[in-house]
Formats: sequence, C-alpha cells, structure tokens
Amino acid sequence: MKTVVLLGGNLGDSKALFAKAIRLLGENGFSLLTKSKLYRSSAWGYESENCYLNQVILFETEKDPQQLLKVTLVVEKELGRIRKIEKNYTDRPIDIDILYLNDQIIENDNLIIPHPRLHLRKFTLEPLVEILPYFIHPILKKDHKSLLLLCPDSNTVEAID
Repeated sequence: MKTVVLLGGNLGDSKALFAKAIRLLGENGFSLLTKSKLYRSSAWGYESENCYLNQVILFETEKDPQQLLKVTLVVEKELGRIRKIEKNYTDRPIDIDILYLNDQIIENDNLIIPHPRLHLRKFTLEPLVEILPYFIHPILKKDHKSLLLLCPDSNTVEAID
C-alpha cells in the first residue's frame, strides 16, 4: 500500500534525523518511492524561536494501519521524541505524521487517516504539491494544488534543497 508521511522537527539536526528516520522505516518494512525537498517554516499552532524543517515521504508497505502507527512511534522514540501527556504543540526533534494510506479513511481512538489537519497547513501542502500535486484527498475531494490555494495558513514556507 502507498503510504504518505510527513517528517517534521525543529530541535537538533533535522536533516540528519530525517535521513535516519527514512533508514529506520526502511528497515521496518517501508520501501522508499520518493521524497520531497526539505521545507522550512515557522512553528504552527504555537510560538517558538526554532524554525521547523518538514519533508513528505512516499513509501510502499504491506503494514496495516495499526502496524504503521506502531512503527512510526517507535522510530520517533528512537530518534529522541518524548511524547508528553498533554496534547499541546511543543518543540521536538522529530515528528512522523501519517498523512495517507492509499485512499483509505480511518478514524479510531488513536489514528485518523487522512491526517485531519493536513489541508490547514502550508508546511504539509507545499511538499505534497511537489510530489503528489493531483492526488485527491478522499474526504475533501480536492487535489493538493487546490487545497494549497484554499489553505488559510499564512506562514511562509520555503524549499531549502
């Protein structure tokens, strides 16, 4: 199944952490198909002095949704992510968000696919437009180019490589 994830982070060497995350995911049954450039933006949803780097990755995997979630959480932890009980946004070395699993719609207590806020975030949409411009969001029924045009996010997002 085609799986799209967003890597994000604003503590430490994000570029190196993303490379390690891709390697670790590969060691756990994810075959890399393509990846976007790196994108820099300010924090979204809270104030931070640290800019974020983000990158969208397209993988092929046979993992089911719960296995996907488990693997991504283990990789995050291995790369230094400490999840806090409160759900506030905070600075972090890495975050791995599952954006899509093919065109499935999944909603349960610990996993929502497609990611419920991807259409509200330019730092997600810019790299999605780069690698999957015409993929149709299975709930919103719009492609990424259209979602970017409609996005209410005013943050500046710039490709850096």
